[in-house]
Amino acid sequence: MLSHALLGPQNGHLHQLESLLQVSLSSRGSDIQISGAKFDVDLTELILHQLVLLLQKGYPLYPPDIEYAANILRTDSSIKLTEIFFDTVLVSARNKFIAPKSLAQKMYIDAIRQHDIVFGVGPAGTGKTYLAMALAVAAWQKKQVRRIVLVRPAVEAGEKLGFLPGDIAEKVNPYLQPLYDALFDMVDRSKGQAMIDEGIVEVAPLAFMRGRTLNDSFIILDEAQNTTTEQMKMFLTRLGFGSKAVVTGDVTQIDLPSGRPSGLLQAIKILNDVEGIAVNRFSDIDVVRHPIVQRIVRAYEKA
Repeated sequence: MLSHALLGPQNGHLHQLESLLQVSLSSRGSDIQISGAKFDVDLTELILHQLVLLLQKGYPLYPPDIEYAANILRTDSSIKLTEIFFDTVLVSARNKFIAPKSLAQKMYIDAIRQHDIVFGVGPAGTGKTYLAMALAVAAWQKKQVRRIVLVRPAVEAGEKLGFLPGDIAEKVNPYLQPLYDALFDMVDRSKGQAMIDEGIVEVAPLAFMRGRTLNDSFIILDEAQNTTTEQMKMFLTRLGFGSKAVVTGDVTQIDLPSGRPSGLLQAIKILNDVEGIAVNRFSDIDVVRHPIVQRIVRAYEKA
C-alpha cells in the first residue's frame, strides 16, 4: 500500500519527478531504480526518502505535493518535509488541513507567530493572504485576539467605480470580495457571516481606518502595493495593545496613478531593520495555484 501511494496512480508521482529532476525512474516491486546525473540522482533519492516519511506519518500525497517537495529540497536539502507539511495552521470547516507548502511559506508562518508586524511580499498565488487569514482565524479560536480586521485599499485596476450603483459600502464591496472568499474557505459561510454580523470579523476599505486604535485584533492589509505613503503610515500606526498586523502585496501589480510611490515599497525599505517587524519575500516557486500560474509569473518576470 505504501509503495502504491509513493508511486502514485499509474506511476504518476514518478513521472512527475522525472520531468522535474531530469532523471529516469523505474519500479519493480518495492524497489525504485534511479538513473541520471549524480546530483539529480542524489536529490531524487532524498525526495523519495522524505516522501516515504510523510506517508508513514499518514500524510496523503497528491500530485502538487510532489512538486512542492522537489522545490523545497532543491532549495535546501537539510529541510525535513514533515516539519513543513505537518505544521498545521488551521483545520477548515471542510476538514482541510491548512499548512505551508514551501520553505518561504513556513518562514512566513513562523514570522507571523513571532512578530507584531509582518510584510508578505510576492507574486499572486503564493498564499500570502490565505495563510494570514488562516492564522487570524486560529488566533481568534484560541482567544488570542477578540476580532479580525480585514482591510484593502479601494484602487481600481484600470477600471472606474464611479458609475457603479449603490452607496460607498456597495461600491467598495467588489474590492473586499477576495477577503470574504478566504474567510468562507476557513469557516462555513453561515458561521463566517455570523462572525461578520457580530463584529468578530470586520471587512473595511483602508480609508475607514483613519483615527482608530485597534486593540486585541489580528489585522490584515491586503493589496498593500496600492497604498500611498501616507495611507501605509496611517495603517501601521493603528496597531493597539495585544494586536498583530500582516501586510501583503505584490509589487509587480501596482495600480496607483503614475508618479505616486507605493507605500508598501517605501515601508519595507524604511522598516526593514525595526525590531518587532519582519519582511518575508515570496517567488514564483512558492505559487500554490494551478501550475500554469507559476509559468505565467515566470514569463512576466522575464519580460
